[in-house]
Amino acid sequence: MPVHVSGAVEGLVDQAVFGRLLRVVNADVGHVYLTNGKSSLLRRLHGFNAAAKHTPWLVLIDLDDDAECAPPFRARYLPKPARRMACRVAVRAVEAWLLADRERFSRWLEVPIGCVPHRSEDISDPKRALVNFARKSPAADVREDMVPRHGSGRQVGPLYSSRLIEFVQDEKRGWRPRVAARFSDSLDRCIRHLAKLVTTAESG
Repeated sequence: MPVHVSGAVEGLVDQAVFGRLLRVVNADVGHVYLTNGKSSLLRRLHGFNAAAKHTPWLVLIDLDDDAECAPPFRARYLPKPARRMACRVAVRAVEAWLLADRERFSRWLEVPIGCVPHRSEDISDPKRALVNFARKSPAADVREDMVPRHGSGRQVGPLYSSRLIEFVQDEKRGWRPRVAARFSDSLDRCIRHLAKLVTTAESG
């Protein structure tokens, strides 16, 4: 029987990443709580951790600028994770995990691969960087979907999330988590931790 992993994420793009990562480790998606923001997720984290005493859980949280690195952030908000809890922190945001697959990402945005940094975790604001890469795309539809319209007051374009979800879910032309993990330490740790969680659950 396949292992079902429940979890919690901040937003829709994170939810797509959650599902893709479970496919990588040959697990099935259980119930996923879409918390609509980091502050809401953190408020509910101890409740999620209580549930992870009984069933496997994956919680994805963006580090943003809340700490220098992931370990002190986790220690602050979840000092005693349950045995079946994988609380993983994306440095500095889940967009950095997507940018780490430089070849596929540059092809998807139709921008030169040289525009995308080798170390996406060094980008201070991956979401803003991603939008700026989209500005350079010769594809009008990419720019219209990803880049905020002048005067809108928004940080991203109207179909920003939809475009990223499409990239995450397209296994033939889109994001390759294991390739990206070679260039993203926090993603690599997430996949390895998740694989161990699934293996433990399979063995009972």
